[in-house]
Amino acid sequence: MHPSCMTSPGSNRGEEEPSSDDESYEVLDITEYARRHHWWSRVFGRNSGPLTEKYSVATQIVMGGVTGWCAGFLFQKVGKLAATAVGGGFLLLQIASHGGYIQIDWKRVENDVNKAKKKIKKQANKSAPEINNLIEESQDFIKKNIVVSGGFIGGFLLGLAS
Repeated sequence: MHPSCMTSPGSNRGEEEPSSDDESYEVLDITEYARRHHWWSRVFGRNSGPLTEKYSVATQIVMGGVTGWCAGFLFQKVGKLAATAVGGGFLLLQIASHGGYIQIDWKRVENDVNKAKKKIKKQANKSAPEINNLIEESQDFIKKNIVVSGGFIGGFLLGLAS
């Protein structure tokens, strides 16, 4: 904690000395402290802040494009791997079912799927305000960083295509 934010026991700074033997501390308003001292200023220095204030448009497009391409490339590779695993597992189950190795109770599967659908619908209705809040925050971020966001989307699409 910053030294100016806390007072030591026994320092009175113009206040009355406590009448009991208990130690007293000054109350720190954390919200005000957080407004004045942003976390990125401590990590990256005083000149850090929104990208639009620090870098040229070309640099922002390149930064967004490179990070977007990396994300798109990884998304493509992981997606292919996941699709192969799910499809291969389904194929093996079908072969085992037709070969008579396993018996599938399709009525029970249908009931379980219907129960899962109902549960998902209930959870989706409960989490709708959270999703709307996330969407609004994302829109605000994109509006504030439109150049970087545009570069990211372009890079992401190129990463998917490569």
